[in-house]
Amino acid sequence: MPTTPTPPANLTWQKATDDASTPEYIEVAFGGDDNVYLRTNTEPDNIVATTRTKWDAFVLGVKAGEFDHFAEL
Repeated sequence: MPTTPTPPANLTWQKATDDASTPEYIEVAFGGDDNVYLRTNTEPDNIVATTRTKWDAFVLGVKAGEFDHFAEL
């Protein structure tokens, strides 16, 4: 099983929402190590990582509507 890389200490976390009333949200940070780090604001020490290549493919899929069926749940 692959291990999650240790996140760099100087990451700049970005909220995935601009709605200040949202109690829970995802934060994303782009490391200089070609990794993208994700966490929730409610569990900031629980960080997962993916590669920039995989992140870019995910974003393209979102823009293309590949995950729209999840919004219907």
